[in-house]
Amino acid sequence: MKYISLNHNSAPTSFKKAVINGLAPDKGLYFPKNEVKLSASFIESLKNIDDFEICYEVIRKYIGDEIPKNKLLDIVKDTVSFKIPLKKIEKSIYSLELYHGPTLAFKDIGAKFMALCLDYFKDSYTSKKITVLVATSGDTGGAVANGFSGTKDIDVCILYPKGKISEVQEKQITTNGSYVNAIEVEGDFDLCQSMVKRAFNDEEINRKIALTSANSINVARWLPQMFYFFLAYKKIKNTKQNIFSVPSGNFGNICAGILAKSMGLPIDHFIASTNINDTIPRYIKDGIFEPNDTQATISNAMDVSDPSNFIRIQKIFNNDLQKLRKNISGYSFNDKQTKEIIRRLYTSEKYLTCPHSAIGYLGLKEYMASHDENKINGIFISTAHSIKFKDVVEDIINSEVKYPNSIKSILNKEIKSQSIEDYDELKEILLNRV
Repeated sequence: MKYISLNHNSAPTSFKKAVINGLAPDKGLYFPKNEVKLSASFIESLKNIDDFEICYEVIRKYIGDEIPKNKLLDIVKDTVSFKIPLKKIEKSIYSLELYHGPTLAFKDIGAKFMALCLDYFKDSYTSKKITVLVATSGDTGGAVANGFSGTKDIDVCILYPKGKISEVQEKQITTNGSYVNAIEVEGDFDLCQSMVKRAFNDEEINRKIALTSANSINVARWLPQMFYFFLAYKKIKNTKQNIFSVPSGNFGNICAGILAKSMGLPIDHFIASTNINDTIPRYIKDGIFEPNDTQATISNAMDVSDPSNFIRIQKIFNNDLQKLRKNISGYSFNDKQTKEIIRRLYTSEKYLTCPHSAIGYLGLKEYMASHDENKINGIFISTAHSIKFKDVVEDIINSEVKYPNSIKSILNKEIKSQSIEDYDELKEILLNRV
């Protein structure tokens, strides 16, 4: 499989180079050059196929022979190493819980897969020091820090907005030892992301360091998120319409689901559920792409006004707005609505969600209000464990959220981070680690 730049000013490249480079030389996002289709017989047999084999078959055509079969199977097995339950919440409504991995967030799959691919490729590609540079609005940072914990000779540099992520999220980023350089930025996630993009454009940095990104802009972080949708489909009765509501910030997860559908997975419709940073719901409604200033919310990992992955979604639909509207609905919700539904689900259904998952539920309910729920399998994505937003959730439900054992072990660790205000400070840090 070759990968093209969506800026269309760089030559197609291999999966290996796309993973190591992160962005194309023209600074565009990489995208598979050729469409991948799975056989109808494979789709029909999903319920009878081992989870590892499903994930291997889904990903292998995007990698080709660049990773041998046995090695790729090992990577898949190390990646999909935790349960991904589908729980019935109400009539026709299910929660796909993606937070049972090591950092209790859906990004564990993508971060681990990318780390293992990069670890496999690094020695054969470059003599320069490899540095993973990533911006996080919360969960990506912890997942990346954990995912790269077993790799060697790879630096990890994580930027996060100061005071805008939860205590647990910050602990997961800042307590991983010397291979992780945690940097808190005086600003929001969009500023963090702009600094990362600027570093990738900096000729001096790129002469000395092999930079790559572990945000969902990296194909190895993004593509394996398709696994979730295939494994969910395996668990449900497929005599109804399959509707997925995805809490969306940078739009990597929903984009992976849309790609899964393009491969042949029977998904009838997607719902892009956002907080008040509603660029995409507005675009779907009026056809105008107009990001506003990012606003802070209790669903902080979704505080993104200019989502990087939306260009990939446009590519899948060949920039056809009508086709996009046929496949995706967009809804946005404020903090008040989010709090109300967290409280209601906890009291009436005995089900506790994080703020992001709650928005996924709200989007699904909004869609189902104008459709026949008897004909629908409504699945909302639960992206993170509520403990990652402990103070917010406890205040809403007026009850304690207990720490899982995996979190207890880091609570008393010392936070180690640097604070910066501008790009020049980031550049100095990166060059000093060479």
